[in-house]
Amino acid sequence: MSIKKSPKVNLEDKRLTYILLGFVFALSVIYVAFEWTDRDVTVHVIENTDALDFVDEVVMNTQQDDTPPPPPEPEVPEVIEQITVVEDDVETKDIDFSSEDDKDKVQEVIAAPIAAPKEEEDDETVIFQVVEQMPEFPGGQAALMKYLSSNVRYPVAALENNIQGRVIVQFTVRRDGSIADVQVVRPVNPALDREAVRLISSMPKWKAGMQRGKAVHCKFTVPVTFKLQ
Repeated sequence: MSIKKSPKVNLEDKRLTYILLGFVFALSVIYVAFEWTDRDVTVHVIENTDALDFVDEVVMNTQQDDTPPPPPEPEVPEVIEQITVVEDDVETKDIDFSSEDDKDKVQEVIAAPIAAPKEEEDDETVIFQVVEQMPEFPGGQAALMKYLSSNVRYPVAALENNIQGRVIVQFTVRRDGSIADVQVVRPVNPALDREAVRLISSMPKWKAGMQRGKAVHCKFTVPVTFKLQ
């Protein structure tokens, strides 16, 4: 036997109506809740609006330095002018104020003595670092390099220990072209330094340096390079 439902008791047709009624009831409750309040609101009305217009002024406190008073003016002593009265009967001497030169007078002009130029003293101790014409090895720079490479004796101790480098030697070329005061200014090895001094000391005479047309003593620097092939 099947169960049959009556159309009058079917709630599916009225579900939309119940939903709309629920929304209306919920909105009514929310509206009443917002309108209902126990607080008293007091409104203050400002009758005079001019009192609101004001400007804060900031006054800077400025301090002025006290200006010292000007120094007192120096006292000027009072000068009393004295006038001496001279009687008219006092005789005075005649003074000749003639400004014309005596054309007949011969004036003698004495010339100042001219001192003879002092010759520069020949000082053996003066050694120049730089002169107008520097000293030069006979034959020029190429001849100097050839002399050094041909006459160098590589020390055995430096050769066995594979020591090489460049020794800077400074010396004086005297006015007669001879070499003096040989010294090492940048050493490398004692054996190489001694050989560089021996090599420079055994050089032939140079062409001396010239200063104001005269031969002078002059310092000169030469690098001696020791390089193994």
